[in-house]
Amino acid sequence: MNTDDLSYLLNDLNDAQRQAVAAPPDRQRVLAGAGSGKTRVLVHRIAWLIQVEQASPYSVLAVTFTNKAAAEMRGRIQSLLGQHLQGMWVGTFHGLAHRLLRAHWQEAGLPEHFQILDSDDQHRLIRRVIKDLNLDEQRWPPKQAQIFINSRKDEGLRPQNIQANGDLFLATQRNIYAAYEAACQRAGAIDFSELLLRALDLWRNHPGLLEHYQRRFRHLLVDEFQDTNAVQYAWLRLLGQSGDSLMVVGDDDQSIYGWRGAKIQNIFQFCTDFPDARTVRLEQNYRSSATILNAANAVIAHNQERLGKELWTEGSQGEPIALYAAFNEYDEARYVTEQIRQAIGRGLARQDIAILYRSNAQSRVLEESLLREGIPYRIYGGQRFFERAEIKNAMAYLCVIHNPHQDAALERIINLPTRGIGDKTLDQLRDYARAHQVSLWTALHQSLERALISGRAASALLGFVQLLEELTQAVQGASLPRLTQILIERSGLWEYHRNEKGEKARTRLENLEELVNAAAAFEQDWDSSETPTPLAGFLAHASLESGEQQAAEHEDSVQLMTLHTAKGLEFPLVFMVGMEEGLFPHQMSLEEPGRLEEERRLAYVGITRAMQRLVMSHAEVRHLYGKEVRHALSRFVREIPSALIHSIRLSGNSGRASGLATSAPRLSESKGTAVAGTELKVGQLVRHALFGVGVLQAFEGSGAHTRVQIKFDTEGTKWLMLSHAKLES
Repeated sequence: MNTDDLSYLLNDLNDAQRQAVAAPPDRQRVLAGAGSGKTRVLVHRIAWLIQVEQASPYSVLAVTFTNKAAAEMRGRIQSLLGQHLQGMWVGTFHGLAHRLLRAHWQEAGLPEHFQILDSDDQHRLIRRVIKDLNLDEQRWPPKQAQIFINSRKDEGLRPQNIQANGDLFLATQRNIYAAYEAACQRAGAIDFSELLLRALDLWRNHPGLLEHYQRRFRHLLVDEFQDTNAVQYAWLRLLGQSGDSLMVVGDDDQSIYGWRGAKIQNIFQFCTDFPDARTVRLEQNYRSSATILNAANAVIAHNQERLGKELWTEGSQGEPIALYAAFNEYDEARYVTEQIRQAIGRGLARQDIAILYRSNAQSRVLEESLLREGIPYRIYGGQRFFERAEIKNAMAYLCVIHNPHQDAALERIINLPTRGIGDKTLDQLRDYARAHQVSLWTALHQSLERALISGRAASALLGFVQLLEELTQAVQGASLPRLTQILIERSGLWEYHRNEKGEKARTRLENLEELVNAAAAFEQDWDSSETPTPLAGFLAHASLESGEQQAAEHEDSVQLMTLHTAKGLEFPLVFMVGMEEGLFPHQMSLEEPGRLEEERRLAYVGITRAMQRLVMSHAEVRHLYGKEVRHALSRFVREIPSALIHSIRLSGNSGRASGLATSAPRLSESKGTAVAGTELKVGQLVRHALFGVGVLQAFEGSGAHTRVQIKFDTEGTKWLMLSHAKLES
């Protein structure tokens, strides 16, 4: 075919991209490195099939992972071809599965107008099933069962496929799963995971239907192939067995969702399942500087399980990666905020700046620092620290211990964790409180005293009252962080969230640990002239923090997000904070086989989000669950060649990094030496509001970064940030 008039389909592509786009109808695996133009290749490939290979749009099926990406792909294809395309299927796995099941509801064993359960609907139904099975909800939390069911469906497993082998946990979860499936069938409902599994069953159970769609969809294209799970790949493999062309596009180096079912093995397995498939590598990057790409290449090269490629660019070398060694997380946040303020001053838009962290809990200190400086920000794809459910739960316990007559807080915790106090009982208490103009706490006591509530409900309420009395007694005389820790543990919140299992549970627990850190930091700075107790002040502080609205979506604001959330995004200036062993890579990855390589892929994703400038930071000391801990510099930083890093040392000097932790700061220890900008001197007695009297032994740094070493009479030796310590001489 004469393709001279179709040269516009290839003109803007590099050699590797042209190879993938203009290939004859066949099977190919495209390994698309970060920033290498994979969407462009997919769009141009579809246009090529339609314009050059004369494929009907009706014969094309393209799969993406988000509705937004699907809409963008369809729009770009139509713009490229200058025509509206009828009959072409472009969508997510879930969307396409839903379309199939609506068309073939009878074959799928569904009612014509079946209902799709969202996550909340599914949780409520599972909760009802657990109750019907007479299981203790505290021992078998609905959230835990929900995660179990969805993960097994993602693996293609029905209850009858699960072997318990005497394991009580597996046996119970299997029973819940089976009862839940029966309940869904009775209700004519399916959940999101069932959409995919039922669509796979449709192929398996109806060969004639499968053959019909194999004849129709002769050209299959799949984006983000490294993120497919077992069911998605099995569905695709069946559909693509006899087609003319099958293109899967992905990057094994960016496979970071193993914890939610993605199988990196799929991208390796593809060429085994389709032995005639060829591999094309897209390695030219159009996003980042050469320095950033060289750093990313160096880090990911340490992974053994990869297909191999090397990112490169025709762009500039760019500036070195900045590595800041902070005193602690507060110093780290101040440094990041100051760098952001300077960047904005140089004309960079706030929306072009991102702060990336491994754990959601790390956002709190960064949020406080940005708020203090009046820099608008957004938590991309998430909530601010004090707005997160587990934090609200813990704060509600603190509120009730401080003042049990706070109705909103009492309502939040009265049945959390579940203790058998239902909506009907709560309605009775509300009605009583309104009728007698008293608080819910008073209504609870008076209802018990007057036997207005009896039976199991009365026993549950009495148990709640006793719990609060025990908690109140347990925290008498405790420091604010210790008080917070006691409430989190003895209220049952810690166990409640731990039982949820999975990555979400781990995140919730890390956030609760960070709440203890927040309490410790607040107590150190607490001003007794403002609030009568540290607890009262902390509650007010949390309310004000959550009352401060983060920037609206359309507002120019700094973007804060986890490294997982950052995938697919790009920013001129990127900060990667908390680059420490045990934090990133996460401690759990060091204990579970295969997880370390996924953590390294996550580091690769983070590095390649940066277009022009990348700043990394780590802390000498970090507070964990109210205690100071020291972690070594992250191996992911040490894997970057030292020539690519510009190290910013604690003393304010800078220089080439050695690939190891920066050298220790210079101390001023000579007796009588004055602390610059203050009236303090080494050797003098000072008083701290919390730690008492001590001797100032040394100091380091200058200005806002000055910290002092003090040997206290009763608390031992501590390093304190001078700007926060509020010392009296």
